[in-house]
Amino acid sequence: MKQLLDYSFEEIEQIVLSLNEPKFRAKQLFDWLNKGADYEEMKNLPKSFIDKLKAQEYIAQAIKIEDVKVSKLDGTKKYIYRLYDGNIIEGVLMKYKYGNTICVSTQVGCRMNCAFCASGLDGLIRNLTPGEILGQVIAVNKDNKQGDERAITNIVLMGSGEPFDNYDNVTKFLDLVNAEGGLNISMRNISLSTCGLCDKIYKLADDGYNLTLTISLHAPDNETRLKIMPVTKKYSVEDIKKAVKYYFDKTGRRIVFEYSMIAGVNDSINHAKALVNLLKGLTCHVNIIALNYVKERGLKGTNNDNIKEFMDYLEKNKISATRRRTMGADIDGACGQLRRKYLEGKDE
Repeated sequence: MKQLLDYSFEEIEQIVLSLNEPKFRAKQLFDWLNKGADYEEMKNLPKSFIDKLKAQEYIAQAIKIEDVKVSKLDGTKKYIYRLYDGNIIEGVLMKYKYGNTICVSTQVGCRMNCAFCASGLDGLIRNLTPGEILGQVIAVNKDNKQGDERAITNIVLMGSGEPFDNYDNVTKFLDLVNAEGGLNISMRNISLSTCGLCDKIYKLADDGYNLTLTISLHAPDNETRLKIMPVTKKYSVEDIKKAVKYYFDKTGRRIVFEYSMIAGVNDSINHAKALVNLLKGLTCHVNIIALNYVKERGLKGTNNDNIKEFMDYLEKNKISATRRRTMGADIDGACGQLRRKYLEGKDE
């Protein structure tokens, strides 16, 4: 099976011409694909053309929405998607005053195995293709669209998977979602979250991607970080600091660090002091996250007093910090809770 959403407009043109169809069919097909249409909805395309595409085993839409769970707390929507091979992924739509942000997955599962995250419980099943990542945005945009205006304004690559562990497919997705004639979502409205795969941070900068880079840091020193993030064996916090400085120098984009507060692990004032020392000299912001509970992981979030004391110390030492609002926790849609849990129409 070949997924049409994996292809750029120029590649769609070549497919159309290879089927001996007039070139203008490419624009018609590309428009329908980015509207989330399946073949039966493409009213201005002749059946003979669609039959040719089907005969070549081209799939119009890479994913299907299997189920939607809506938070009673804040209206956040968790989407469960089914892929063509039967695999399941999850994503989240969060509504803010400034617009709608979709959190997308980049892999089925994850091999980073961070101690606080549900996504790695099954290990890495496979990478998502560019069209499967794009398909999440297109499907949710269609599901929430009213009139001609695009429903999705911002994208965060913070769902299941490590985006830099799927670098080529993720960067092609970025090209596709940013393309004129497609959804055309600006790079400035896209954030990518990584555990800190430093070689790919350098590559992203050199390849010219000017998006918001978010680092899942969660500890200010290697000893603490290694307890919760195995990736620290390969990339130290010092390596990360050098890499993000390079990214900032290349792009001018402020770096965002994510810090989940885990009781008794990384939440002391000494950790706050170490974090201040680590981040000195960087143009950055810290998102403090109250750890979201994952039953199988067993880690507990710190209390509100600790969070306040930690943040106060950062701010007194001129480190920009905010506490991230927890959204979708009642539907397991908050940070760290997405996983491959929903199978065969039932929760495991």
